[in-house]
Amino acid sequence: MKRFHFLLLAILICQFTFSKNQVDTISVFSPKMHKEVKSVVILPENYTVKKHYPVVYLLHGYSDNYAKWIKTVPSIKVLATEHQLILVCPDGGYSSWYFDSPIDSTSQYETYITKDLLSWVDGHYSTIHDRSARAITGLSMGGHGALYLAIRNKNLFAQAGSMSGGVDLRFSTKKYDLAKRLGTYESHPEEWDNRSVINMVETLKNNELNVIIDCGVSDFFYQINAALHRRLMVLNIDHDFIVRPGAHNWEYWTNSIQYQLLFFDKCFEKGKK
Repeated sequence: MKRFHFLLLAILICQFTFSKNQVDTISVFSPKMHKEVKSVVILPENYTVKKHYPVVYLLHGYSDNYAKWIKTVPSIKVLATEHQLILVCPDGGYSSWYFDSPIDSTSQYETYITKDLLSWVDGHYSTIHDRSARAITGLSMGGHGALYLAIRNKNLFAQAGSMSGGVDLRFSTKKYDLAKRLGTYESHPEEWDNRSVINMVETLKNNELNVIIDCGVSDFFYQINAALHRRLMVLNIDHDFIVRPGAHNWEYWTNSIQYQLLFFDKCFEKGKK
């Protein structure tokens, strides 16, 4: 009987210490948008509450959703384990561009991610509650969103990345539902100018953020990413700028995420010192 009780206690301790699932789907209420918003959380395979983990927020692109990354690149589960970090893939709506829209009250995703989701994740998972252990990146619309959110919330994020990011919203003023979020460029040019990352970097000081930008040479966003790199060089803002053969597709991003997480992993290690 004593042996049975010992085994039962060991099982209970094990269930408390280790997560049952490596991939969780969560739903967090957004008071500003008056709705529940889903996210995928990917834990290291050996996740335990006895350890505190850095977190990388990984944003999807235009027309996709919170589940796109894990469905398309399931190998990110291996990367979470390899680098001993937690990945959080929020839903950013079909075309939110991850800012709080000044004209659409149903699209307030900056507030959702930086206030509602971030605090929920820190409250429900064993995370390191410090900007030095927090990063954000994404692809395409999410690439712009990640840099946008990090620049505006440097108190929350110390690392930021972009993969094939639409880093200048004015690149195409008639596509991607941007007019639905900002108004037309002709009537509200200041909204487009002020929310474009390529202009926002003017507010950065060197070493405020660890930045990595990644884009394929055949990508239709390549020229605006190269322009962002040149702007950062002029401003003397240290950053990594990676250019490889590739286009605006999942073959490129499946490769790219490996470089991004390696970059963040090294930043997290430096942050411990």
